Amino acid sequence: QVQLVESGGGLVQAGGSLRLACAASGRTFSSSVMGWFRQAPGKERDFVAAVSWSWSWSRDITYYADSVKGRFAISRDNAKNTVYLQMNSLKPEDTAVYYCAAADRIRSNYAVQGEYDYWGQGTQVTVSS
Repeated sequence: QVQLVESGGGLVQAGGSLRLACAASGRTFSSSVMGWFRQAPGKERDFVAAVSWSWSWSRDITYYADSVKGRFAISRDNAKNTVYLQMNSLKPEDTAVYYCAAADRIRSNYAVQGEYDYWGQGTQVTVSS
């Protein structure tokens, strides 16, 4: 129903910046929540950030993991069906495969993988010391 393709990964030095993009196609109108997760070698897939439309506030609401708060920024361009993850002040510990995810509706917790219905293939981000 929904296909997600990540791009923008690569190799960057510590302290540098990178912007990831996730292009969505298919029945994107049903996916009101978009998120980013990451998985480093030998570690669990962890929540990074999410953006959700709020009917109450008539605006996008963003959520961030504590580890990236203040450094990363998630945004969405509805006209292009694309969600972005701007990553600044990158650290070696940010090295991971980054995955884009979409959910029709979050029932409880934006940081839980099982809340999301669709996933991209991932893009590698490597931060050197």
